[in-house]
Parts: sequence; C-alpha cells; structure tokens
Amino acid sequence: MPSGFAAMLFRMNYINRWGLMRNTRAESLSEHSLTVAVVAHLIAAVGRERFNADVRPELVALCAVYHDASEILTGDMPTPVKYGSERLREEYKKTEARACEQLAQMLPCELRAQVGPVLDGSVLNERERRILKAADKISALLKCVEEEQNGNTEFKSAKASTMQTLLQDPLPETEYFLREFLPGYEKTLDELMKG
Repeated sequence: MPSGFAAMLFRMNYINRWGLMRNTRAESLSEHSLTVAVVAHLIAAVGRERFNADVRPELVALCAVYHDASEILTGDMPTPVKYGSERLREEYKKTEARACEQLAQMLPCELRAQVGPVLDGSVLNERERRILKAADKISALLKCVEEEQNGNTEFKSAKASTMQTLLQDPLPETEYFLREFLPGYEKTLDELMKG
C-alpha cells in the first residue's frame, strides 16, 4: 500500500503560525521549519568549529526540518496557551509525541527505524537538543524582527520575551549567532550586498 507520509509532510504548507497575532505576512509551518533548519545548522557548525562541541550539524539541521511535523496533526498551539500551565504543557508534549508516532506509522516499515528517531528528535544528544531549541526561538525572534520592520508593533512584547528566553540559558554558539548574524536581519538588500 502506498505511503501518505511525504504527502502529509507537504501539508506543513497549510499550517499558519502566530494565530493569535496580527501578521503583516503569514508564516507557514513549512517556512518556519526551513528557517529553524538553517539557523540550527549554523549554530551547530559554530558549536563544533569554534567551541569544540560534540555536535553533528547535518543531523541537527535534519531534525530541525521535522521538529514541528506533529503540528500537521495538532495545529500550531499558541505559545501563551501551550505554556499557560505545567499540566497543559505536559499534556501537549504527550499529544505531540502521539502525533509523531502516528506520522512514523505512515512510513513504509523499512524506513521507520531510520526516519522515526529524526522525526521525534530522539537521535540528538543533549547539546544538539539545546541547539535545536535555541534555533526554534531564534526563528521566532526573526519573525518578530520582520514584523517590526513592517511597522507592526503587535510583535514588540513577543520579541522582548523571546530575546529574554534566549539569554536566560545561552549556549556560546547561540550568543555567537545573536552577535554575528542577527544584526544582518535588520538591513536592506543593498546594505547586505555592501557587506
């Protein structure tokens, strides 16, 4: 029987993020996942090359591609709701885990052992998990920067709280990204081309 796994992943294009906020431009789950993958790869590469961290940038990036795939089935739960209480947070984690299992069951049997651990991130070590989590937060920060540049003040407090979260338990590679790469997101194309 043909597998619907790949077609189900394509549905990330239909899930919009930031549902409680007024957006100047919608951000799909697919777009978010790519941003997280790029940022996670860069952060992991910095960690390995500059800080001698035991990380695998390619694997971190691959897990980032799949990190929110469960939201195809659950939808994007707004952060204030998801983290509203410890009990709700734990229940949502269980719901996400069940959704990942359901997606993994859609894979052909011969791929489950290889793709399943990437889908749920269980293949990552602790440092790699922290990098992926930081990249996810940085992606949210980048969305806030973009919205502010478009004149949308709706994201002002989200930007401040996201930055605060990033700085609470920073990895050296996260601090490096914020220092070296974040300023570029506030430049125009002409400014970026000038270096």
